[in-house]
Amino acid sequence: MAEAPPITEIETYGVERIPDADRTARPLDLFRVAFGGANTFATCLLGSFPILFGLSFWQGVAATLLGLVVGALLLAPLAVFGPANGTNNAVSSSAHLGVHGRVVGSFLSLLTAIAFFSISVWSSGDALVGGAARLAGVPQNDATYAVAYGLFAALVLTVCVYGFRFMLFVNKIAVAAASVLFVLGLFAFAGDFDPSYPGTFKSTADPLFWPSFIGAALIVLSNPVSFGAFLGDWSRYIPESVSRKRVMAAAFLSQIATVLPFFFGLATASIIAAKAAPYLDPSAPNYVGGLLAVAPAWYFLPVCLIALIGGMSTGTTSLYGTGLDFSSVFPRFSRVQATMFIGTLSIVFIFVGRFAANLTASISTFATLIITCTAPWMVIMILGYVTRRGWYDPDALQVFNRRQRGGRYWFSHGWNWRGMSAWLISAVVAILFTDIPGQYVGPFGELAGGVDISLPLGLVLAAVLYLGLLFAFPEPRAVYGPAGPRLTRAAETPVPPIVDAGKLLAEA
Repeated sequence: MAEAPPITEIETYGVERIPDADRTARPLDLFRVAFGGANTFATCLLGSFPILFGLSFWQGVAATLLGLVVGALLLAPLAVFGPANGTNNAVSSSAHLGVHGRVVGSFLSLLTAIAFFSISVWSSGDALVGGAARLAGVPQNDATYAVAYGLFAALVLTVCVYGFRFMLFVNKIAVAAASVLFVLGLFAFAGDFDPSYPGTFKSTADPLFWPSFIGAALIVLSNPVSFGAFLGDWSRYIPESVSRKRVMAAAFLSQIATVLPFFFGLATASIIAAKAAPYLDPSAPNYVGGLLAVAPAWYFLPVCLIALIGGMSTGTTSLYGTGLDFSSVFPRFSRVQATMFIGTLSIVFIFVGRFAANLTASISTFATLIITCTAPWMVIMILGYVTRRGWYDPDALQVFNRRQRGGRYWFSHGWNWRGMSAWLISAVVAILFTDIPGQYVGPFGELAGGVDISLPLGLVLAAVLYLGLLFAFPEPRAVYGPAGPRLTRAAETPVPPIVDAGKLLAEA
């Protein structure tokens, strides 16, 4: 394996296929980046939801494990596209959505990045300021929060500009440091923690219990799903020769490992509910404030460190891939220029959303709706990989980025209406059935008796529609490679050659 370049060397690659000689990453590196991006306060915040929904501690554990395992299983296959094609997942989606249809993945990753980058900066910034106020008497006002947000944003943007190697270095430190600090927190709260915390439901027969349990599990599940559009950004540096099972195992275990921050959030939320209940008022929950209220004084410094380290880790994993992909959608931008543009846009959103428009409460709803739309896209990618037997034409995947036309994935004027239809219908139906009490309830959201079935409905519908359309309207045999299709059939449809768009215009 070739020697990796220094971390201070600015990455020049965009979404073109990474040459084999430069693929120096290992599955362990993928684990570090994916785990590091979730080993933060933002995940602890998600871990508090089972308690916020009224579950007992052990019921919360069950909901968390259910959501985490299912989400990790759904995410893991998305890791194999990077090594197979040497590019990110949005570009790989050209094979299933069409040369132009790949912009769906780019759009979803952009929205996800801005949403989760904002959540990360806000939650970590609030924890940092709160901890500093308790530790050193730092005033808690808009100016202080603005400095904290600005510090996070500038540091994250710097790391993303340098690129993948620098981000990997940051996450190597973040994984170990944040994990140690979370484990230290278990000792800090051990005296107050009571695993017999009963929750608010007298029994599972309560009509609101199962909606709350399923809702909590789906919130946990949304965390692994949020990485679906980004996983190829990091796995593309893994050599194609590495076992696909090892790559999938790294992605799967990276999410299972987040049981640490999830358990921290769950345990501390049960303490807050018992000792400082107003902080978990469903109408205006403040997990970070409650955590600081019940934490011993000596743990304020670790809180600040977790906030700083976690904010850096999550921010870089969210922002890096979006800058990378934006440069392919708009070729006038290099990767560095695109990263600076998206980073600046995100920073503006963070400040306007926090201080001018008060969007901090609604951003979680926005993120949930994005995940609801991303999940069907992930299903189509996974089933597409299965039906193609993992075979792709890397050159044809780059047609959009080179501003060309034709190739195996041109389909109908650059759109594969089979994949596009399955995704669009599934995403729209899922949004219509979304039920987030007090925030967003779709037109059909209450038909399931208060249970939010949007995510599982979107997943199942995408699978049924996509496979059904592939069978009823076969794709060209050329997209399946030498081994032919699996689970479906192919059509003897000619494939147009790859040509430059400029040449076509000149001939016209």
